[in-house]
Amino acid sequence: MDGAHSAALHLQQLPPTSSTSPPSQGSFSYKENLIGALLAIFGHLVVSIALNLQKYCHIRLAGSKDPRAYFKTKTWWLGLFLMLLGELGVFASYAFAPLSLIVPLGAVSVIASAIIGIIFIKEKWKPKDFLRRYVLSFVGCGLAVVGTYLLVTFAPNSHEKMTGENITRHLVSWPFLLYMLVEIILFCLLLYFYKEKNANNIVVILLLVALLGSMTVVTVKAVAGMLVLSIQGNLQLNYPIFYVMLVCMVATAVYQATFLTQASQMYDSSLIASVGYILSTTTAITAGAVFYLDFLGEDALHICMFALGCLIAFFGVFLITRNRKKAVPFEPYISMDAMPDEGAG
Repeated sequence: MDGAHSAALHLQQLPPTSSTSPPSQGSFSYKENLIGALLAIFGHLVVSIALNLQKYCHIRLAGSKDPRAYFKTKTWWLGLFLMLLGELGVFASYAFAPLSLIVPLGAVSVIASAIIGIIFIKEKWKPKDFLRRYVLSFVGCGLAVVGTYLLVTFAPNSHEKMTGENITRHLVSWPFLLYMLVEIILFCLLLYFYKEKNANNIVVILLLVALLGSMTVVTVKAVAGMLVLSIQGNLQLNYPIFYVMLVCMVATAVYQATFLTQASQMYDSSLIASVGYILSTTTAITAGAVFYLDFLGEDALHICMFALGCLIAFFGVFLITRNRKKAVPFEPYISMDAMPDEGAG
């Protein structure tokens, strides 16, 4: 009896085995995924509202003699504040969840913009005409929501701390160096055809944007993760890699905006939104999978369901943007006939 009692006490004093670690780590991963997804969804919703508020101001003041009259309106400044708040939420989301989860959630902004655009339409219509005219938008929103749900449910759960050592290790790993070599060669070829051969096809331009964007999101996740760790007390700002990533983040974002501006001068904004979302999301997920090893250890079912969610979200965004009216200056989301005629009556 004494021997059995001693053995029982010995077993009770043993440290937990590794078999108990995965569940707690898994629950922690799911919690971080949820935090990141909610921050991204919140950020994209707020940015969509902010953009539409500012466009509303531009449209209402379109006939004003003062070109900067919108600076004097509270609505425009509210839009600017909400935009900064939304962008901060999206930025923070990268510190908590994998790129493969955060990047596709950009579909939320497309869904929100479509719904806000429909709400702002004031023209007279019959219910049947309204349903026939906007059936593609409704179907697209439904598909985008379903795709987003699958993305969140089957997203990878890799949550490596964004320390300077980990980021440096990934940066010099041979898969990422090979990926960077392929991306640089592809980018140079596309840039050559675009500049020298006048290849102004929208896919060429937006693929240049997507390749730059994939590096932007990789560096954004590194910078955001290191900042969060520093705020939590684990200082990371003394690592040179932080400033390397910060400079790369700013540089790629600036050049990305330059190509987007050039694309907007030649093509309709709805076409840019759909093609750009599909290309940027695909390249960003690929970069995240190579650099941060997002899908390492994931089973085939989860990967297939995640890919299915991406395809459904892509198709939903395509249907939403396909039904938009062609944009006019200062009017990507709200049509001019949406505003009441102040001179009437």
